[in-house]
Amino acid sequence: MNFKGFLYILIPTFLFSSMEIALKIAGGQFNPIELNFIRFLIGGLALLPFTILYLKKNNVKIFKSGWGRIALTGFVIVVVSMTLYQISIGMAKASVIAIMLSANPIFGLIIGFVFLKEKLSRTNVLALILTLVGLLIIINPFHLSGAMGIMLGLLSSIIFGVYGVMSRVYGSKIGLNGLSMTCLAFLFGAAELGILMAISHVPAVANAIPSNFSQFSNIPYFQGISLQTLPLILYISILVTGVAFGLYFLSMEKVGILQASLIFLVKPALAPVLSLLILGEAMTANTIFGIVVILLGSLVTLMGEKIAYRVMAIFRRNNPEAHQEVDELEVVKDKIENSELAKRRKATEEAVRDTLESKKENRELPSED
Repeated sequence: MNFKGFLYILIPTFLFSSMEIALKIAGGQFNPIELNFIRFLIGGLALLPFTILYLKKNNVKIFKSGWGRIALTGFVIVVVSMTLYQISIGMAKASVIAIMLSANPIFGLIIGFVFLKEKLSRTNVLALILTLVGLLIIINPFHLSGAMGIMLGLLSSIIFGVYGVMSRVYGSKIGLNGLSMTCLAFLFGAAELGILMAISHVPAVANAIPSNFSQFSNIPYFQGISLQTLPLILYISILVTGVAFGLYFLSMEKVGILQASLIFLVKPALAPVLSLLILGEAMTANTIFGIVVILLGSLVTLMGEKIAYRVMAIFRRNNPEAHQEVDELEVVKDKIENSELAKRRKATEEAVRDTLESKKENRELPSED
């Protein structure tokens, strides 16, 4: 990896790791729903020029069904997942919520397995178990503090995993890359959240909301923005939400998906350290131990297959009599490689089918959607 590729990973890693800290600081000056609306509106607008350039360069046309998929994806990430996430930050330690969100790729694996029938390797299963164990160690259910915030953070991470699967599947169907799908989902989600915020100003709705949920009543749009708070808002919206996501998807293209996953591999360890230095949030022994377990799970996901084949090579060299067993493992490896070819063939078939559907829609003929 060259220096430029290293920066593609280093910058979003720091930005994502500081996200919960910045949001917690801003949360004391803004309504949490308002802050969620502002950051995704400005973050989406920051990515819009790159999205427009991609659409023009690749001659991508989005039809009615595609806009519906984008709107649904935006609702899931902005209105549901990130609203729960923003509220949870105000109710629990920023470091704990950061670790919760970092577990979202594991939840994405489960969702893909259950709903898309995607196969889970033994490596993925081991990583899943380690991550869940690490989360339980950090949550410490026997001495639970800030239980509601932790539960909301966990739910937000699970729904974020749903968003990841939706973005990948829908983006492929529409013909969008990760950055463009993210941009449009952010803008649609911000618009949908803005509509719900407007409804909160209806007297009948505002009066029906209990006093202990006053943050959902008469939600402001840009209240609290001043010369003092503007730098923090721009950092959260443009850098943490726009640039961080943009560089994350760019790093996948430039240095590869595995290397880009280092961003969420390092975040669970870096975020608590930043929370300690900036917010003064102490790290307990169970938090440190839980972080180590989660990092092991992430490392298994990242390096598991390479380690497995190295172990096989050592085993074969030191145990010539076990040649047959190792050969059986080689057969398994061949099956995996063949399955990758099958996936590529399936992706090509889907691309051809989607192209035909687009032509049908362009001619105003009924499509499969």
